[in-house]
Amino acid sequence: MKTRIIFSMLIILIASVSGKQKPEIFSQLNYGIKNTGTSFTIQLEKGKEHNHPLFAIWLADENGKYIQTLYVSESIGLGVFKRANRKTGKWLAGEIQRPATLPYWAHQRGIKNAFGTYMPTPKQPELDANTGATPTASFIMNVKSDKTFFGKFKVMLELNQSWDWNEYWTNDLYPNDKEYKTSSQPALIYSVDIDTNKPLSEYIMQPIGHSHYAGADGSITKDLKTITTALQIAKKITVKVN
Repeated sequence: MKTRIIFSMLIILIASVSGKQKPEIFSQLNYGIKNTGTSFTIQLEKGKEHNHPLFAIWLADENGKYIQTLYVSESIGLGVFKRANRKTGKWLAGEIQRPATLPYWAHQRGIKNAFGTYMPTPKQPELDANTGATPTASFIMNVKSDKTFFGKFKVMLELNQSWDWNEYWTNDLYPNDKEYKTSSQPALIYSVDIDTNKPLSEYIMQPIGHSHYAGADGSITKDLKTITTALQIAKKITVKVN
């Protein structure tokens, strides 16, 4: 009898453990494949608060100065959102400026548009090779830069998830600022330092601050005490330099 009980408990334990160890499924994505520069593999494992965030990934020099975009979500890169207009009673795609979405990347990129913001537009889009549909889950992204990089530089990533309110960033914090209400918790900025003279097999990106809450400028706030669930959009972000 005792043997049967122990055996039954073992089966339950194995079932329980195996249930928690379901392998994460990663989408495979490729951008800039015709470029002849350095190859990067960026892997993002989604966190428990992941819910269709928007992304931008770019390269900067060792001082943080923008070099080039590697990838940006299509709606940002083209300036056209699938849900931009609801006048007819249903969401319709259309051109729209949302400067609070990824403001740090946009200001670093530094291309001002006819509306006075730094977001791409259909007339001034980001390069096709760098734009694509936003990953809906965990992903492995293979990207190539325009030129080969040596020495020290940074890989940067900004992400933002709309309507992720928390106790600090509430719906009525800036009641008259419509741009803030499209963002809620501000966009998060991640970074990692690369040195090809002292290469690592893998680099782990860390959050270094958040963007302006309404995208009014390209500032970065390093204090993340008010950021809660937004820090759980991504569980882990790694970079490999190939």
